Amino acid sequence: EMKAKLAAAIYIGEAEGGAVRATVNGKLQLTDLMISPDAMFQGPEAVSELVIATVSAAQEQAATAAEEAMKEITGGMDLGDLGNMLG
Repeated sequence: EMKAKLAAAIYIGEAEGGAVRATVNGKLQLTDLMISPDAMFQGPEAVSELVIATVSAAQEQAATAAEEAMKEITGGMDLGDLGNMLG
């Protein structure tokens, strides 16, 4: 049940005041990417850096939520690498 709930959750990362927005699901998969026309004027390298940072921020939110859920399930017990193998 918790695994399905996490997988269905969405996490959003933003950069440049929302000029770039990435959405990932609880499986850390990118499900949406929005780049505003204004962001495109910054040039390809800058846009690429913004996209990478934005996707990483969204994935970090999802990973943190998964870690918190695992702590809740295990009563705060640290499972170390075993927790990663189960998720």
